[in-house]
Amino acid sequence: MRLIRHLDDLPADLRGGAVSVGNFDGVHLGHARIIHRLIQSARAHGGPAVAFTFDPHPAVVLRPDRVPPPLTTTERKADLLGRLGVDAVVAYPTNREFLEFSARDFFDRILVNALGARAVVEGPNFFFGRDRRGNVDVLKQFCVEASIDFEVVEPYDLDGRIISSSRTRRCLAEGRVEEVAAMLTEPYRVHGMVVHGAGRGASLGFPTANVDMVPTLLPREGIYAGRGYVEGQPVPAAISLGPNPTFNEGKLKLEVFLLDFEGDLYGQLVEVDFLARLRDVMRYHSVDELLAQMHRDVEATRQIVKHAISQGVSS
Repeated sequence: MRLIRHLDDLPADLRGGAVSVGNFDGVHLGHARIIHRLIQSARAHGGPAVAFTFDPHPAVVLRPDRVPPPLTTTERKADLLGRLGVDAVVAYPTNREFLEFSARDFFDRILVNALGARAVVEGPNFFFGRDRRGNVDVLKQFCVEASIDFEVVEPYDLDGRIISSSRTRRCLAEGRVEEVAAMLTEPYRVHGMVVHGAGRGASLGFPTANVDMVPTLLPREGIYAGRGYVEGQPVPAAISLGPNPTFNEGKLKLEVFLLDFEGDLYGQLVEVDFLARLRDVMRYHSVDELLAQMHRDVEATRQIVKHAISQGVSS
């Protein structure tokens, strides 16, 4: 899979295939359904399967003061889409000039001229062009006129409700990471830089990595079972997201205890998957009471990660 950031850099062998345009934030099962059909269409036309997305999200340019953090970075998004089988991800550099393209401009300049699309695959809620004036009906008409195959893929339904990036966000805000994992192609992951903390965890026998500068959305405060990645290697992880009321600390922190790991992680990038929410952040009456609960959290984490591995949950 190739990540292309400028259409001027687009190799000739990535033209003339099937294209799907979207934000693909989170890369959920609805996106996976679109990508599956995209790949089938690309192979039928003897060309590449190309996912076209935006970097940054258009809302960052249009409403910078009101845009929430993304679910995935561009690199993570491209990796997930690549795992689904696309040949290339185009992360188009979004600016105001681009967002002024009419629906017709976008179709002609991007899909036809730049990508040479022979097929286009989208979901039913796709909008494009200035002020989102283009929809799937407009796109279908353009494609028919240009002799380009066009297909609309139905959304993915889970528990009677459509899977979407918005639904994913709502679940994360409520800490329902198990439901999020069921909606995404892989468990929800964040990454950040390990910075120095108070060192209290180490003194209690639970040395934690204090993860800062996380560029994506964090779940609701709480204690979670998950999986950390150090230099690409998975390690079971007990995760604390929130303040530390037992020690009268009110600052929200992401602290990750990597089970059975020893080493200095300061200044390194650490990735963390959220697999299950264990409990709320709580104030304990004594350190001993806190330590007893931390031991229970660690054991619960071991069992949850073990179960995830037995179920073949991707890492």
